[in-house]
Amino acid sequence: MGIMEILMIIIPTTLLWAAPLIFTALGGTFSERSGVVNIGLEGLMVIGAFTAIVFNLTFVDVFGAWTPWVSLLAAMAVGALFSLIHAVASITFRANQTVSGVAINLLAAGVALFLVKYIYGKGQTDIIQRGFSKIDIPILSDIPIIGPLFFSNTYYTSFVAIFFAVVAWYVIYKTKFGLRLRAVGEHPMAADTMGINVTKMRYYGVLISGALGGIGGGVYAQAISSDFGHATISGQGFMALAAMIFGKWHPLGAMGAAIFFGFAQSLSIIGSSLPFLENIPNVYLLIAPYVLTIIALTGFIGRADAPKASGVPYIKGSR
Repeated sequence: MGIMEILMIIIPTTLLWAAPLIFTALGGTFSERSGVVNIGLEGLMVIGAFTAIVFNLTFVDVFGAWTPWVSLLAAMAVGALFSLIHAVASITFRANQTVSGVAINLLAAGVALFLVKYIYGKGQTDIIQRGFSKIDIPILSDIPIIGPLFFSNTYYTSFVAIFFAVVAWYVIYKTKFGLRLRAVGEHPMAADTMGINVTKMRYYGVLISGALGGIGGGVYAQAISSDFGHATISGQGFMALAAMIFGKWHPLGAMGAAIFFGFAQSLSIIGSSLPFLENIPNVYLLIAPYVLTIIALTGFIGRADAPKASGVPYIKGSR
């Protein structure tokens, strides 16, 4: 197997697994840039995956080929609503943000599995008939060398995720909204003095994180698992959280880290077809993403400082 054939397997698979992580890591970036720690990304992916699959199964006859995309909108809306619980608890009532995030993770899993059992009478949903499938992107796939590597046998969701990362970078660093969001995450008292509504901006950050986390779960469920059960989302939310930290709370950095972790996850799927990995026991490939996550966070990111007010509730008039 030549290098070209190997890359034609690795790159599309890496981008497929990276897409959900990119969306979710971007969501975490918006939340933490506003000053609210959100370790509930796993729960937001769970509720997004559940919503997307149930919506897809229910309305496939209505929306036809557009069903996966409309299902993402449903997952986005439910993810945003679910994150409202975290926002109310951590911003309005100034609860411990870590505890609130853990509660979101537990609540999402419990609610989703209860509803699956109630609706379908079993521990998992049916398999969807219309999900995101492999495509060759017109025109781009015909480009020599680059086309076969990046734009053939791939998924639209991968490039939508990359596009969202660029948009997130522009919003956070090039717009008035982004400036205000970063201000309330770094110096909320100074921002308040300048007339910025700290509470409102933090609500925006958390709701955006919920929306993007829901999309991440929806993409994973409809492109990779094709159904929803107790193990559909199993650590991807925490991996997205790690990607956000690895990327130093920067949208493009988070995207790069998500692609790296996507590559690590893809090894368990494509490892047996690669000449240099075919003799490695599959169990080692399965644990590779988590080992690489730990190594990356402990040894290779250097100094990574969170926004100064991240995790600190803001009380108007306090220092």
